[in-house]
Amino acid sequence: MTKTAQRPAAVRVRPVKAPPAAGDRRRRRLTDQLRAYGFLLGGLVCFALFSWYPAIRAVVIAFQEYTPGGDPEWVGTANFTRVLNDPEFGAAWRNTLTFTLLALLLGFAVPFVLALVLNELRHGQAFFRVVVYLPVMIPPVVSALLWKWFYDPGAGLANEALRFLHLPTSNWTNGADTALISLVVVATWANMGGTVLIYLAALQSIPGELYEAAELDGANLLQRVRHVTVPQTRFVILMLMLLQIIATMQVFTEPFVITGGGPENATVTVLYLIYKYAFLYNDFGGACALSVMLLALLGVFSAGYLRLTRSGEEAR
Repeated sequence: MTKTAQRPAAVRVRPVKAPPAAGDRRRRRLTDQLRAYGFLLGGLVCFALFSWYPAIRAVVIAFQEYTPGGDPEWVGTANFTRVLNDPEFGAAWRNTLTFTLLALLLGFAVPFVLALVLNELRHGQAFFRVVVYLPVMIPPVVSALLWKWFYDPGAGLANEALRFLHLPTSNWTNGADTALISLVVVATWANMGGTVLIYLAALQSIPGELYEAAELDGANLLQRVRHVTVPQTRFVILMLMLLQIIATMQVFTEPFVITGGGPENATVTVLYLIYKYAFLYNDFGGACALSVMLLALLGVFSAGYLRLTRSGEEAR
């Protein structure tokens, strides 16, 4: 019995499409670019209206006698001269620089230590990350009001705790000697959550083999931190230090809400003095002149800092 030969199934050959012409590719590329720039346009407009234009306008007003609704009058450097002769000018800069120094000593070391502790945890790390970041989620004014009640010299929780421990109480923000350091504690507590998480991410990116090699060489905990952790996170540390200096030089919320610049101008900062010139003295020219001074100082400092750090990295 013979088997009938099976005919192979017909194979359907799809026609090969010709590649698009060069003109079509250029039009498609141009369309994609226009679409991308269209999405960016909204952000560029917002930056131009609410960041770049106010900054340029402030520089112009710094050389004018300006009143909202009136015609500005060009006065040259008179606003800068008046601000420099203000008795509060020196106190504001002294308090701002002192606040920045104290914030570096306290607010720069504490987040790094907390990140080291969190990095060593084997259980509950996610929970503690949330706990550390919670203060950042509280609105700054609400956080400042809570601390204002905490520092109340009469019925505040801080003095109540000291009385419970039979320790001497303090005036906290009501004392000229303790007001500024009290505000540093508030600012550190309120803003360190994001810094801790950035440090923690940098620590978790360090290869474990480096720590294992250090342990085999007999390095203790402090030696591992000094010779492994700090060099491996050097870039993050330097950038966060720059950002923290810029941020603390612009401290405003804590003096405004908690102390009102007092007592005896002990907590008047540069930004708080700018606020007083603009909204209490109605002197927008003086406020802009002081703003330009702060901008120039931070710009020169940032450029010098980046130059020094870049030179240090190249030398290594």
